[in-house]
Amino acid sequence: MSTTTNETVTAPITADTILRLFPDIDTSGTALEGHDEEQIRLMDEVCIVTDDNDLPIGTASKKLCHLMTNINKGLLHRAFSVFLFNDKNELLLQQRASEKITFPDMWTNTCCSHPLNVANETGSTLPDAVLGVKHAAQRKLDHELGIKKEQVPLEKFRFLTRIHYKAPSDGQWGEHEIDYILFIKADVDVTPNPNEVQATQYVSPERLKQLFEDPTLKFTPWFKLICNSMLFDWWKHLDSGLDKYMNEQEIRRML
Repeated sequence: MSTTTNETVTAPITADTILRLFPDIDTSGTALEGHDEEQIRLMDEVCIVTDDNDLPIGTASKKLCHLMTNINKGLLHRAFSVFLFNDKNELLLQQRASEKITFPDMWTNTCCSHPLNVANETGSTLPDAVLGVKHAAQRKLDHELGIKKEQVPLEKFRFLTRIHYKAPSDGQWGEHEIDYILFIKADVDVTPNPNEVQATQYVSPERLKQLFEDPTLKFTPWFKLICNSMLFDWWKHLDSGLDKYMNEQEIRRML
């Protein structure tokens, strides 16, 4: 991110900060015309905007954070990616709904979303931020897949690392995120929300590699980045040795 501000946030963070840091931010409403009404509503959710070192510097709507015009000006926000495994160590994948505004119809890891500017999902220190994204993960696993938080208790989530990446979805929308990677092993009941998820499946490492070879399938860019760099090694150590990969302090830059 290009800003050199030293401003960090200890009080509630507001959108006013973003307008000061990005006075030419694109706030036009036309980008959402013609999209699904529920997905348009969700674009009003308030994301946590950070600097390159993941320090919160303000807030902005999900819509503003995902417009390529703003991403190209340096707007960066906090996100998380959940990888949920069953008792056979198979990974739960989802295919994003056609209604999704960004990356529709693509296969990806179990759940990918954003902590919001609400009391239990924010944090300026890494431990507080990790706790915040775990709360957000519970919320979104329920919203997207119908997985109740009792089946995914906070203490079962394991934080591995953060990745900083940028990826276009189409000419108008994209991602620019500090993405927290969370693993959890749990037996869960899955009832997908059809406005969010059109299909799910559990896969072994071997099966996932086969899916990557299928030219008819598309995968989200962050999922492919994680798979191509780290996932399969982590997966091998899911039941033994994962501790050495957990709680990385440095952000992995994948730009």
